[in-house]
Amino acid sequence: MVPEDNDDQVGRQLADTVARLRRSMRRAARASAPDNPLSVAQLELMNCLAAAPGIRPSDVARLLRLAPNTVTTLVNALDRIGMVGREHDPDDRRTVRLTLTPIGAEALARSEDVNSRILRTAQARLDQAQRQALRTALPALVELIGEIDTYTAAGADQEPNETVTDV
Repeated sequence: MVPEDNDDQVGRQLADTVARLRRSMRRAARASAPDNPLSVAQLELMNCLAAAPGIRPSDVARLLRLAPNTVTTLVNALDRIGMVGREHDPDDRRTVRLTLTPIGAEALARSEDVNSRILRTAQARLDQAQRQALRTALPALVELIGEIDTYTAAGADQEPNETVTDV
């Protein structure tokens, strides 16, 4: 089924708006914390480790939808600067578990604080109706993320409303 023209237009506007918001947040974060050497990808990986201490690199790759070698590259860089620790699984010495070090946890908290401050400051400049519109839109945006992740997991060559079947 082909989406209605209005849905297609909203989709394009939403994609553009999200991309612009991400770029704007990155610029503001760099301006607010120019001494932060961490990339967005590194911070996303660290956030994953904070949410699931002891996670395996393959699970990080799956959750963040990254190639395993990309996760390895990110972990190696974070390990070199003391942000991430690796531990062997006591039940399977071939398996590595990843954790945030205290330094990594502090860096992640600082980054989250910077982002919070940026958004809080920007929202304070909006009128009440605009702030309420953002609050109202949040649940739909969270649901949209889940739908996009489901679509991606099903196979990017499938239309969002198609059912994926085993061949």
